[in-house]
Amino acid sequence: MNAVRPIAVAAALLCAAGCVTSSDVQKLQSQISELQDQLAQVKRTASSKEEVQSVNQRIADQTQSLLKSNGTLVAKVGEIEEKMSNTQGSIEQTNYRLDKLGQQLTQQQHDIDDLKAAAARAAAAATAAATQPPPVTVQPGTAVTPTGGEVTVTGTGEDPVQVYQSAYRDYQRGNYDLAISGFKDFIARNPSSDLADNAAYWVGESLFSQKKYREAIQQFDSVVTKYPQSDKVPGALLKKGYAYIATNEKAKGIVQLQYVVHEHPTSQEAALARQKLKQLGVETN
Repeated sequence: MNAVRPIAVAAALLCAAGCVTSSDVQKLQSQISELQDQLAQVKRTASSKEEVQSVNQRIADQTQSLLKSNGTLVAKVGEIEEKMSNTQGSIEQTNYRLDKLGQQLTQQQHDIDDLKAAAARAAAAATAAATQPPPVTVQPGTAVTPTGGEVTVTGTGEDPVQVYQSAYRDYQRGNYDLAISGFKDFIARNPSSDLADNAAYWVGESLFSQKKYREAIQQFDSVVTKYPQSDKVPGALLKKGYAYIATNEKAKGIVQLQYVVHEHPTSQEAALARQKLKQLGVETN
């Protein structure tokens, strides 16, 4: 409007001077109208620029806010993933301990059954001996003339069952070297005992607990070879599979576990093998 005022003043002066025609006045009015239009356009343009700047500022503020939110979200996702990873590791460790505990409980139950059977046989033998005539005891260095009765020489050896139990207690206490020595001594002295296969198995368990996996595999193989009818065979096969997995021979371990499931499907060891295979991502029937 400031730009229009000088033109209007000039027009008034010209009219006052009497030298202005109607044509001049029309031209002047047209120019004034054009200037007014241009001024209005300038105002609209200025308003649009302010609005654009305002919108751009809002977009910038929202973008910054989204970036901050995204950064916070990424950090939270990272924390959640780390927690999940730690939880998964704890679950795997717990499953491993449960597997080991379950297998040990199964083997201990087998041992209890075997010890009960051995005790029953010993009691039966004692009862049978009680019905026989008392033997003549020969003390060391004493000469005895036969009298037609049975002559028995007393020995000083330990009770084989006590030797076995002593070695087993060493195993339970984590004294694996003593346990191995005790079980091997028991086998050497009592190769035909009903507990010989048990002793051989626990030698393998002791080696496995010491992480001597190669030696454990050989020992479990010997249990299967020497005592094929033993109730320790499923356990020996299972732990052999565990030992292969522990030595990063996963394929061999899986085959061994599948063999346990196939050959001893109703055993507790088969259930443990299925569970381990599932953890490894291998489905079984």
